[in-house]
Amino acid sequence: MKFGVIVFPGSNCDHDAYHVVSKHIGQPVDFIWHKETDLSGYDAILIPGGFSYGDYLRAGALASFSPVMNAVKEFAANGGFVFGICNGFQILCEAGLLPGALMRNENLHFVCKHVNIRTENTNTPYTSELVEGSVLSMPIAHAEGNYVCDEETMNQLEENGQIVFRYCDAEGELSSDANPNGALSNIAGICNLDRNVIGMMPHPERACEELLGSNDGRDIFRSLAKAVEAAQPA
Repeated sequence: MKFGVIVFPGSNCDHDAYHVVSKHIGQPVDFIWHKETDLSGYDAILIPGGFSYGDYLRAGALASFSPVMNAVKEFAANGGFVFGICNGFQILCEAGLLPGALMRNENLHFVCKHVNIRTENTNTPYTSELVEGSVLSMPIAHAEGNYVCDEETMNQLEENGQIVFRYCDAEGELSSDANPNGALSNIAGICNLDRNVIGMMPHPERACEELLGSNDGRDIFRSLAKAVEAAQPA
């Protein structure tokens, strides 16, 4: 199996994602420059956090038009695994691979701290090693993490089980105080209908070693590696 980490001008979490894939799940991984147009040699694609194109227009808006994103759309349409983190989540929404949009934080400030998120759905390639309802601690670092969508989309997300993570307190309770950015329904991560594309705002790649304050993110990447292995031809 082979993983790829896309690099845009302004990406700054690409090395973090590379490190987790290569060291913690022990799989081959390449950096993929945003001008590449062929992803046929990969089994899973990670779109990391950062400030692609300086977050001009809207966060992720310009990156969604990069040449590599046409390849990502084709890759996802063929069942490939696509994992967007923070700016990667924004890019996936801007590119139409995930519904809704990420807006400025409700308090209009950049927020950087550890938060708690509750696992809402373990029926995805990214959460199969987690326990439904389990609370994970991991950092956020964003100014535009306020997830929004229309009422119809929200109903569909709920009905189809596409909400993967929600912000919560240490006991797993949802509240406005536990919501760091004002996201609708405390949403911290969602997936597409086919469950092969996921976006989340917290940084699991920064929560894979106790030295960094938490290793709660490791099972997300282990889940993905297990899914990729299971998808390999016999």
